[in-house]
Amino acid sequence: MVIMSSPLTFQPVLQRIAEEIAAAPDRGRPADYIPALAACDPHSFGMAVAELDGTVYGVGDWRQPFSTQSITKVFTLALDLAREGDELWEHVGREPSGNPFNSLVQLEYENGIPRNPFINAGALVVTDRLHTRTGDAARTLLDFLRAESGNDQLAINKDVAASEATRGDRNAALGHFMASYGNIENQVPVLLDQYFHQCSIEASCADLALATGFLARHGIRSDGTRLLTQSQSKQVNAIMLTCGTYDAAGDFAYRVGLPGKSGVGGGIIAVVPGRCTLCVWSPGLDERGNSVAGVTALDRFTTLTGVSVF
Repeated sequence: MVIMSSPLTFQPVLQRIAEEIAAAPDRGRPADYIPALAACDPHSFGMAVAELDGTVYGVGDWRQPFSTQSITKVFTLALDLAREGDELWEHVGREPSGNPFNSLVQLEYENGIPRNPFINAGALVVTDRLHTRTGDAARTLLDFLRAESGNDQLAINKDVAASEATRGDRNAALGHFMASYGNIENQVPVLLDQYFHQCSIEASCADLALATGFLARHGIRSDGTRLLTQSQSKQVNAIMLTCGTYDAAGDFAYRVGLPGKSGVGGGIIAVVPGRCTLCVWSPGLDERGNSVAGVTALDRFTTLTGVSVF
């Protein structure tokens, strides 16, 4: 085992992980139900670690932009929570769902209140509320990611957004169902447009590791200003740990031991509070929608470094 004693050990650990991943036979399959993502190479792999001061280490395709997808749910949650505080929790819960991320099942017997902010129904509620407060939720998110990553070239991939819209019937059903309970404030077509554009932002492992840094700094942004209180930062990290990898959150916590959030574009972000943030990307997914190589790489990182929240 390699125990991390200084930041200088990050790069050799990342290199060792990349070599192990390159030799792994099972890389999963890209998200073929989104046509624009189906052609991604499952053998692509990148990983980055960002320290609290913005120093970044990386390996493989760590500078290659990819479709962030559900990873963005972490940032919209933080942006809305910063604006409305605990009132948000009257409209979305904080419990693991135990069902697929696009399930309609629980909404009916829970009166249109989604189980958590990271399943699609919950993310729609958060995006809806952020849109009400900002007038443009997707743009607010993009501006935030550009500022925190230091990359003003981050952009929304319009082709991916259009591709998602062609397969958006389930999300539309979720939106209309919650609207019938009074839990959606904007017109559903407007909300869906915002949501699809939010999920279609492209960023690299380096960008996302840097942008997640405020959660390792207990709510402090890269410019030193405070986005979240320390308590709110703890709340977001806790929900990432228990709900961030769809209905595989328990296994992810068992294997990796860090708050994390995955997306079907193949990316996963993870947080070591008070120490660093990580992002890994490989577009081959398992049956629950998480990157096969990504979960393995984060598992190896916490094993080799001895770093976790436990």
